[in-house]
Amino acid sequence: MINVQNLVKSFGEQMVLSDVSFEVKDQEIFALLGPSGAGKTTIINILTQQLDPDSGIVEVDATPKELGLMFDQGGLYPNLSCLDNLNLYARIYEIPLSNVGVILKSVGLSDSAKKRVTTLSRGMTQRLALARAILCKPKLLILDEPTSALDPGTARGICKLLQHIREQGTTIFLTTHNMDEALKLCDRVALLNNGKIVTQGAPIDLCEQHNAMRTVPDLEAVFLELTGVEL
Repeated sequence: MINVQNLVKSFGEQMVLSDVSFEVKDQEIFALLGPSGAGKTTIINILTQQLDPDSGIVEVDATPKELGLMFDQGGLYPNLSCLDNLNLYARIYEIPLSNVGVILKSVGLSDSAKKRVTTLSRGMTQRLALARAILCKPKLLILDEPTSALDPGTARGICKLLQHIREQGTTIFLTTHNMDEALKLCDRVALLNNGKIVTQGAPIDLCEQHNAMRTVPDLEAVFLELTGVEL
């Protein structure tokens, strides 16, 4: 679904990505893990053609209409209600308006359908942004820190929803600095630090390779061992 080889990107004299290579297989959940400033969002911007790479190969097997995107800013209209936001995007994508209620329920916002975005909490806004991203039932779903503002219970619900979306045939690519979440959710991960991938593979395999299975698998311990950086 995604093929990235030897990706390089700099802004002026600052090298942001250096020789980054990874692949995302069809219908898997793949995560880029790393601290703020590691280069995760820059990779997303290149995958979605908002930035051009300096060099390297970037291939995405999904058309714009087959792509669901969720960014930190959400792409929402703040003065519209949750329902009106999704109705607007449903018309753009030519999706039956009857689907909107189902999507709002799936992210736990049925009772807030008529609330304006400006009145929502950060976590509720995050859930509405996810609802907008999955409205078109995308072939590829790209998420930038999808649970960063959510309480643990809501985050678990979102992860369960993402697993269900994958089971319906969607490939999911996400960024996060939540190692425990990635361990439980993802088929494969790549650990990114200072614009370079330090290792990648199945989360459990990485923990076993780097002796981070003391009591439970610990991806954060793997990252610390390889980079010296605490998350």
